[in-house]
Amino acid sequence: MTTAPDADFYALESLLDHSGRELLLRVREFMEKSVQPIINGYWIREEFPHELIPAMARLGVAGLSYDGYGCPGGGNLLDGMVAMEIARIDASMATFLGVHSGLAMGSIYLCGSQEQKERWLPAMARMEKIGAFGLTEPDVGSGAARGLTTTARRDGDAWVLDGQKKWIGNATFADYVVIWARDVADGQVKGFVVEQGTPGFSASKMRDKIALRVVQNAYISLEGVRVPEANRLQRAESFRDTAAVLRLTRAGVAWQAVGCARGAYEHALAYAGQREQFGRPIAGFQLVQDLLVRMLANVTASACLCARLSQLQQAGTAEDHHSALAKAFCTVRMRETVGYARELLGGNGILLENQVGRFVADAEAIYSYEGTREINTLIVGRAITGIGAFV
Repeated sequence: MTTAPDADFYALESLLDHSGRELLLRVREFMEKSVQPIINGYWIREEFPHELIPAMARLGVAGLSYDGYGCPGGGNLLDGMVAMEIARIDASMATFLGVHSGLAMGSIYLCGSQEQKERWLPAMARMEKIGAFGLTEPDVGSGAARGLTTTARRDGDAWVLDGQKKWIGNATFADYVVIWARDVADGQVKGFVVEQGTPGFSASKMRDKIALRVVQNAYISLEGVRVPEANRLQRAESFRDTAAVLRLTRAGVAWQAVGCARGAYEHALAYAGQREQFGRPIAGFQLVQDLLVRMLANVTASACLCARLSQLQQAGTAEDHHSALAKAFCTVRMRETVGYARELLGGNGILLENQVGRFVADAEAIYSYEGTREINTLIVGRAITGIGAFV
């Protein structure tokens, strides 16, 4: 890997101001020196490198796009490029931060009251408290808007939550888990912050994944979990508010997809320059150069799309369909790119020591989470035709 990645072919980093570029370089150095050498071992063991959290916290990247409440306020473009930079080395670490900073902190930032934001966000921005986001259920994924089965029942000055959640990243060790549940009184989806140690809440680690093995996904059980009214997100009154969070974070996932593709491309490029066959580096063969250019084109097109989306977000004009198009397009191009990278490495591509195999596996999770390609396609299709085709 290099300190000035060849994959920034259209010099998108130049869109950042000086402080933004400096932060990106600090993130790059941290990922290359602290994460790259150890991450394969954690991936094999399905463990998370908790010892890296303090160093990551010192980078100041949690809540990067939010203003106030102890958050850095760096803007959407810098936030996206940081997500890309982290995923360029490891998609699991990018997912960890995306869950904490995007989904959990984003839910509080967008749906919490002033008091709630002041209560929770500063410690989360310092990464002294880690967040998780509980929406997906064992039998409800894409159909969460209408099919959510976890219930919330008002009981005096508290709410009682019952149900199950699945695939919840960070949940085995998170201090705060945002749980989305359907109010039995009005049928609307509302958000609740469940604190670690709350009676009736349990999170069991999901094992034997083939992707994002470093991410600690959990199966959550909620049995009569009592949450005070003060922990109900005060500005979350329906699934429309949940969707506002997903609109924000789908853009982040698109950036992660670019990073995953970019990492695979850079490893393939380095390998092509070192691997010799027929007496010379394979980088000098036409078919290999064709694969490299295909990968670079995918990475560049996806990064340009994401950069423009970040500008729309910053201007406050980004809609659901903008994030949906980016997530759908970038993850398809990512999947293609990591496949090309593995192809270029031949049999060596399936060895973890050559890095590319991990990107191939992790891409499968990024491709599916936070809205499948099909669901995001339907969101865009509705926007361009005016006709909903979800059912």
